[in-house]
Formats: sequence, C-alpha cells, structure tokens
Amino acid sequence: MNRSVSSVRAVLITHRLLVRQLLTRGRVLALLSLGAVMVLAAVGVAASAEVEDASRTIIEVIDGLGLILVVPVVSLVFASAALGDLREDGTLVYLWLRPMDRLSVVTGAYLAALTVSVPLTMLSLGCAAAVGGATADGIVATIVATAFGVLAYSGVFVLLGLMIRNSIIWGLAYVLLWEGLFAGFSEPIGKVAVRGYARSLLANLSEVDLGSAAAANTSTAVVVCVLVAVGSLAAAAVRLDRIDVA
Repeated sequence: MNRSVSSVRAVLITHRLLVRQLLTRGRVLALLSLGAVMVLAAVGVAASAEVEDASRTIIEVIDGLGLILVVPVVSLVFASAALGDLREDGTLVYLWLRPMDRLSVVTGAYLAALTVSVPLTMLSLGCAAAVGGATADGIVATIVATAFGVLAYSGVFVLLGLMIRNSIIWGLAYVLLWEGLFAGFSEPIGKVAVRGYARSLLANLSEVDLGSAAAANTSTAVVVCVLVAVGSLAAAAVRLDRIDVA
C-alpha cells in the first residue's frame, strides 16, 4: 500500500474528523449530567454536619464515585465510539482505504477521544474536590488521578470499539464488574485493573489512605497507566490492519 500521507498529517486528519463526530449534543449533555452528580455529592459532603473531616471524605467520594463511574464511563463513551461508530455504520472503510499508517489512524482516534474526555472529567471531578472541601493537594491528586485514568481507559476502549460490536454494553459490564466491584475489594485484581493505579495516584498525592487496593507507588502507577494506553493502541493498530471493514 502506498502510504503517501505522513504520520503526523494522518494523526491530524483523523483527529479533526473524529472530534467533530464525537462532539454530539446528546453525548456531551449526558456526560455533563454525570459529572454534575459528582458536584452534587460534593455539595452534600460540604453541607453535612455529620462529616468530621471533609477533605478526607471528599477524596473517598471521588474514589468511590468519580474513579469508578465518571472517569471510566466518559472514557468508554467517547473512546469506543471513536472508531467503533465508523465500524458500526460501515464508513470505517473510507478511512481505512486512505494511504495512512494504521497506528497514525488509531493515535488520531485516541487523541480525539482524549480531547473530549479529559476536559469533561477533570472539570467535574476537580470542581467536586474543590466544592467538597479538599485540600490543595487533594485537588491536585484528583486532577492527576483523573488524567491518568482517562489516558489508560481511553486506550483500552479504542481497542474495544474495534474488537467487538455493541462495545458500550460490554464496556459497561467491564467497568462495573471488574473495575468497580472486583478491583475495589481485591488487591490482586486491583493490580490488573486501571482503577487500582488511578486510586494509588489519588491516595499517594492526597495522602489519604484508600486501602490495600491502592498500594502502588506513584511512579509505578504512572508507568502502568501509560503502558496500558500504549499497549492498547498498538493492539488496536494491528486489529485495524486486519479487520474486514467492507
């Protein structure tokens, strides 16, 4: 195949095309509403007379609601749709047939998902941390944990969107069962779940103990999140090259 389009240009073309596709009013409003739930929970923490340590409690709420629901679900909706929607409606063939390297196409799709997901998640969780009474370290911890969580989840879900149809349904099952239920209570499972490393960043940077499932050190958590993203994108490029898009 004549790959006449440079890698950088291919990434930019794919990114520009898919950002427009992903930014639908329905998706944005639905996920803003999900973020608003976090802010409302933070208001409840700040207003409750029964909360003795609001700064600690809001970090626990962000761990138990933000990292288990907002971050993975927002990442799932946008990342799985980046190439998955094109596959579902049969238009992926037009992108696939362009003389562009497959990894560049996947990278552009990934960056398009991040362009939408990162601001939505960081804004809602960062605001929740501030409103709920988190310390400055707690707010920074929330933003960092959110960013690296989205970074890793988006790579996984770009791959999922290419691997299977109805990826939202399967992705939600993965998020709620593996990342939510099992990883939250089992240290071994937490070591093979993205949430465990996002929680570790939140716990380490905020200095709030979130239990043994958040026991990785900061450097390890950062490296694992990056490796998950890179590995998923490499696998997605291979999958795109082999997929039957006709």
